[in-house]
Amino acid sequence: MERKEFSIARFLSSKSRFDNIVLLEGFIVGILAGVVAVIYRLMLSYGEKIAYFVVDYIKNNTLHLCLWIICVLLIGFIISRLLKYESYISGSGIPQVEAEMIDQIDEKWYRVILAKMVAGTLSIVGGLSLGREGPSIQLGAMVGKGLASVFKRMKLEEKYLLTCGAAAGLSAAFNAPLAGVLFALEEIHKNFSPLALVTVMVASLTGDFISKNIFGMTPSLYFPLVESLPLGQYGFLIILGIIVGLLGVFYNKTTMFTLKLYDKITFLKNNQKIYIPLIISIGFMIFYPDVLCGGHHIIDLLHEGNYVLSSVLLVLVMKFIFSIISFGSGAPGGIFFPLLVLGSLIGCGYAIVVTTYCGVPNMYFNNFIVVAMAGLFASIVRAPITGIVLIAEMCGSLSQFLPIAVCSFVGYIVANMLRCEPIYHSLLNRMIKNGNHEISLEEKEILHYSIELGSCCLDQPIKDLGLPKECVIISINRGIEEIVPRGDTVLHLGDHLTILVNKENREVTKDILHKFFTLEI
Repeated sequence: MERKEFSIARFLSSKSRFDNIVLLEGFIVGILAGVVAVIYRLMLSYGEKIAYFVVDYIKNNTLHLCLWIICVLLIGFIISRLLKYESYISGSGIPQVEAEMIDQIDEKWYRVILAKMVAGTLSIVGGLSLGREGPSIQLGAMVGKGLASVFKRMKLEEKYLLTCGAAAGLSAAFNAPLAGVLFALEEIHKNFSPLALVTVMVASLTGDFISKNIFGMTPSLYFPLVESLPLGQYGFLIILGIIVGLLGVFYNKTTMFTLKLYDKITFLKNNQKIYIPLIISIGFMIFYPDVLCGGHHIIDLLHEGNYVLSSVLLVLVMKFIFSIISFGSGAPGGIFFPLLVLGSLIGCGYAIVVTTYCGVPNMYFNNFIVVAMAGLFASIVRAPITGIVLIAEMCGSLSQFLPIAVCSFVGYIVANMLRCEPIYHSLLNRMIKNGNHEISLEEKEILHYSIELGSCCLDQPIKDLGLPKECVIISINRGIEEIVPRGDTVLHLGDHLTILVNKENREVTKDILHKFFTLEI
């Protein structure tokens, strides 16, 4: 209790000093999260090499196959024990971070980091079709939470550091710092407040610097384009956007349906369902190894050309099926990168059709691959800005920004029109509904809100707002000026409010505040 009161007193004593401290802490989190994400990326890289070594090892050799089956059962046992030890390592980790941000769960950061890294690596060794990007976000966020815990920071600082860690984790995983910033703010933080933007940018750039010192300067998924698609060909982008929008909805619905199917498997405990995709992966290792692991090699193959439509569609279908089976089991790994791989395959198939039958010059073939990735990402995750910037960073140039944006927003609109929930939102709701989570509450909490266009309190004095008695506006930031609020203080567009709320009736108070202001955290 004394620690929390001290932290709040420290915040109230100097808002500018608090901002500088959070900025420094964001830099430290960027370093630590970058190191953790790089280590995890290296572990998964070696894990993938082992998986493809096994493909050759068991080929046409019954004894080796039997030995690998024993290894798979051992891998499944270890992962299942880790899932029992720390259940929050299940899946990508992004819903868990979002739940932390809204105080729905309280993860033990050190357990998540250790268990996620080991279990995630073993999942890739087993050949499961999972990505590293979601787990890197969770690992980075847990680094931020760990720093807040070690230095006894209040809840407000912890949430900033969670966001910083998430940004640094994604930045280090992709070598794409802008995408890290935007995803953390668009999907995790849910707001672009000035302090959050600057702090998260520092953390993301720091994580990117750490990663580039190990892996080099190019993004992990580099797809340079030479030619820009002419404006006269944009009709094909709109059609592609509709296609990826529909397929994105299908992906989300199928993912949630698969999770429900896994729920009906009662002869296995939740942590034991990892055996299902691991056993299935043995069949893919023997008969169709192209769909194993995250799928970086698939995108590398797309650079080489000489595509056959039937082969592309087969890889697309098999990769989709195995990705859904892998993720639905609760295996520690994400869908972030596999869905980009699926988008690239959709774009490749579409490019084959339009260049062969519709008169589109072959020089624009790769353009459709790239924009389809962004479009599918926007329709599934419903974070179009992140998708646009991520794919633009992959291209190494903003010259493709417009066509990427067109396809992304069309896919986004189609998914919205069909009233399909974003995948991480669906997973978050499912986790909260199914879980019995312990929620840690403080006696007092500081929240940040902003005044935006359309707000009912715009140009109104504070005394006329009728705010709940359980909350107090303690400061107003207007540009570089910090104002001590009084009853007759009029709220202007762009004002940033700092509000202190009590533990008692906290959620009711926050619901009322949401009607007046826009939450920044």
